[in-house]
Amino acid sequence: MTETLLALVPTWGALLIALTNFLACLALPIPASLVMLAAGAFAAAGDLSALPLWLGAMAGAALGDQSGYWLGRTFGPRLIERLQRRRRTAALVDRAVTWLEQRRLPAIFLSRWLVSALCPYVNFSAGAARINWAGFTLPAMAGTCVWVSLYIGLGYTFSSDIQELGAVLGNLAAAIASAVVAMILGRILWRNAQERD
Repeated sequence: MTETLLALVPTWGALLIALTNFLACLALPIPASLVMLAAGAFAAAGDLSALPLWLGAMAGAALGDQSGYWLGRTFGPRLIERLQRRRRTAALVDRAVTWLEQRRLPAIFLSRWLVSALCPYVNFSAGAARINWAGFTLPAMAGTCVWVSLYIGLGYTFSSDIQELGAVLGNLAAAIASAVVAMILGRILWRNAQERD
């Protein structure tokens, strides 16, 4: 699928990037970052214009973020209520909602670009936790701007080494996401151990 998407970049340009970013923000396994790198490389070669690519990437990601947020806002409260009825998950859900509310700005902002694998889940969780729409949208747009600018810019700058760069960035993103998940799970285990003592 990745090779097919990359082959379509010069033909479909901004529209393809908008669609891939939209779907990636809804947790579909689409290599949006790699497509943006390729688009930046095509812009550096003069095959595509950088500004429409950037605008398409921003529009697709923003629509995906908003869709995830509103899905969470619509269906999330019922899911949270169901989880809170269970004794084992009630305390965990309450802590997760409180944690997200207290760290809303950095969690939403950093999940756009630094830990982008968590972005769709943060979108849904922010909606489910009933975080204020503006309080979600502003850090989400700022983080999306960093993500889009970073990947299109890197593709533009390092167009001759795009495959190597994509592999390195993919591994780095996976390592960062794994580290964040490990830290969260470690903290949960630590607190549970302290509560038992």
